Amino acid sequence: MLKSFAGGRIFGATWGSGAATVVALHGWQRTHGDFDGVFGPAEFTSTHSAIGIDLFGFGATPPPPEPWGADEYARHLLPLFDGADNLAERVTIVGHSFGGRVAVRLAALAPDRIDRLVLTGAPLLTREGRRATPALSYRLGRFLHRRGLVGDDRMEALRQRHGSPDYRAAQGVMRDVFVKELGERAARGADDLAAVSCPVDLVWGAEDTEVPVEVADRAQGMLRSSTLVTLPGIGHLTPTEAPDALRQAVLGGAVPRTGEVG
Repeated sequence: MLKSFAGGRIFGATWGSGAATVVALHGWQRTHGDFDGVFGPAEFTSTHSAIGIDLFGFGATPPPPEPWGADEYARHLLPLFDGADNLAERVTIVGHSFGGRVAVRLAALAPDRIDRLVLTGAPLLTREGRRATPALSYRLGRFLHRRGLVGDDRMEALRQRHGSPDYRAAQGVMRDVFVKELGERAARGADDLAAVSCPVDLVWGAEDTEVPVEVADRAQGMLRSSTLVTLPGIGHLTPTEAPDALRQAVLGGAVPRTGEVG
């Protein structure tokens, strides 16, 4: 059942009863529903409860009024901790994909309320080998468009040709959010990781082609206290592809680890 949080500004759902000890943040173009298989089973709800948020611009929650990066997303989630949303004093934040970037910023903004992060498929750093600048034809088209020499339709055709699937699918302010987040990831990803003081469990699909394991490997070396679990045969959508393994990680279960720091 859809519920509202933070004074009606955010929507999502809950699993279990009582004060929530887990807050789940979904990935780009996803919703809180990705976590139904993780937190719905009795193995979780019999002893724990969780809140799953539809981040701004996804699911039932309206888009932001202007292009936000991960920091603004995190700051606008701080009202969750004000007391009216039935959160435990300290919680675990689970972040998938883009939600993982937001979770990292949230941990820096509210360290006294967050015990641990569980991050999966999160673009914490720019992946190795990814082209740093757009193609020349796109940059030329953008230059000419800004000067009124290329029309909007032609510019959109260039965006559709050269943009990533997520960029092409985004509309309006959400496209600008996507671009801003990419820039922040490159500019401050390492600093964001260094600012996290709580333990972090990294849970990664071994076959993730969106955010490969090499991103998690590098991120692990930048975190103060972390573990890394890789899941054979699993891709990017860990919450729906491997809900049992992700739930086990959240509950602190014995999941085989590929490495540990701290």
